[in-house]
This record gives sequence, C-alpha cells and structure tokens, in this order.
Amino acid sequence: MRRMRRLRKPGLLRMVAETRVSTDDLIMPLFVDERLKVPVKIGSMPGQSRHSIESLAEEVVELEELGVPAVILFGLPENKDEVGSGAYDPAGIVQRATERIKETTSKVVVIADLCLCEYTSHGHCGLIKKQEVLNDETLPLLGKTAVSQARAGADVVAPSGMMDHMVAAIRGALDDEGFCDTPILSYAAKYASSFYGPFREAAESGYSFGDRSGYQMDPANALEALWEVRLDIEEGADMIMVKPAMPYLDILRMVKDEFGMPTAAYQVSGEYSMIMAAAERGWLDGERAMLEALTSIKRAGADMILTYYAKEFARKEREE
Repeated sequence: MRRMRRLRKPGLLRMVAETRVSTDDLIMPLFVDERLKVPVKIGSMPGQSRHSIESLAEEVVELEELGVPAVILFGLPENKDEVGSGAYDPAGIVQRATERIKETTSKVVVIADLCLCEYTSHGHCGLIKKQEVLNDETLPLLGKTAVSQARAGADVVAPSGMMDHMVAAIRGALDDEGFCDTPILSYAAKYASSFYGPFREAAESGYSFGDRSGYQMDPANALEALWEVRLDIEEGADMIMVKPAMPYLDILRMVKDEFGMPTAAYQVSGEYSMIMAAAERGWLDGERAMLEALTSIKRAGADMILTYYAKEFARKEREE
C-alpha cells in the first residue's frame, strides 16, 4: 500500500521536489533617483532603498557577486513635466545609470522599465488631454524612449504602460535605429491592482487624478489576459510578463500553457511588503514565507521572477 509520507523525510524532500527556485530565476528591481548622492531607505518597503547613480553601480556589483543575473531599473527624475520628457532624454536618469552599470560590469543583464508615469507631472502613463490618456499620441514617445535606453546600453526594454500597440511601436522604432537585436519584455498582462501601493511611494509615481483602470486590466478578467498577451506576441514581444504574481497565479498558468513563451511574473511591492511587515512583527517566518511565495510563482509557470527579495535570496542560497 502506498504511503505518501515515505518521501517526506528531510533527506528525501529535496530529492523529490518538483519545483525549485534558484538565484538564476530572479530579477532584482532597483530605483535610481537623480536627486540623490547617497541611498535613501524606502519606508514602505523594508530592506529597499532609492539609489544614487554611484550607489546603484555598487549595488549591481554586489548582486553580480551573489549571482543575480539581471536587474530592472526604475528612474526618478529631478524634474517632471506634462510629456514625461525625462523618460526619453538621452541624459535621463535611467540612461545615465545604465551607462554607469555597463562601466562597472558586463555580466548583469540590464532591463530598462519603459513607461512615462515616473516622469509625468500628472503621474499617468501617457499624454493627457482633458483628463484622458491619449493612447496613439503616446506611442511615438515610447518608441523614442526605447531607442534612448538601447543606445545607453540597456540589454532589454520592458514597456509597462499597457498602451494598445505599444510593442509594435517600440519594435518599429528599435529596428529603424539599428537595434533589431534588442529584446522586448512586455508587461503584457498588467492588472489595475491595489498591490502597487508601496511602489508608488518608492517611485513617486502616484497619479494626480483618476486611476489607471482605463488602460490596465480589470482584476475580474482572465480570458482578456490571453488577448493582451497574444497581441503583444504578434507585435513582436520576445518575452511576456504577468503582474502582479501571487494574486494572478491562475493567469500565469493560463498564459504559459497557451503560448509557451519565456514568461516573467512580478512579485510586486505590496506582495513583498506584506510578507516583510508580517515577519517584522513576528506573525510568520519571513524567510519560509518568501520561499513559499516564490516557489508558488515558479510552479505556476514563471521562467523569471521579478522580486525585491532577489538579493536576500541569493545571499541565503550561497550560504547553504
């Protein structure tokens, strides 16, 4: 008679585990602030900081030494305007940070988040007219941003604004400027989630009116995600992303099963901060809870996981 517990002994558990998370699976999100000379801690994200360009370069060197394969950069400009010009400025914060990283290391993959919201005075992801986001008018600016990021040395561009046909516009702009080998990681199924709260503090990307439900996905919808992903693939996305991760594991599995594409999932700021805050209060074992969360994301189909825990995970994995 079969007894399932026979294989649940300490020495055997790891041998028969179906899913393993490793440092190789992880991408570390980093914030770089044009106004800073030294790092500043982010209150709502325990263990995370906004960096200066120099402290960012130092952080990436440490991540490289720990074996973290990639970072994704979010920029905070000194000045914002109605058209988000800091996003596509050749001397913008992400562009200069990318150049600095490339002077320091050639091993870490630099992914540039590609959106206008951190650079616009109104906080929305596109141009605005009468409090409406102008989709088509925004597309050329996204293409311009992608080219400036690639020219600065970004290995991957990652459009996150959920503008319709953004991937086609970006692919066309990159190809026209000779960056046909620069891959696109599209935030293809990005939901209008309440779990982004701490990020908006970290990136100072809150909006001055309305919300982003007009262009981000309704949390009630699942099949719509397949349409979003399919359209981005048809337009030239090389990798696709589901965001957030844990509340949308069903979406992640559907997407992976349907398309078989290299698929990322973003364990967003709210997911991370909930676990960290509960751990600080002694309500749960933070290390075990984080490993369980990351394992569930990989088990659901993620090839890559964007997580603020990447550095800590890598450090603990190295200690084993």
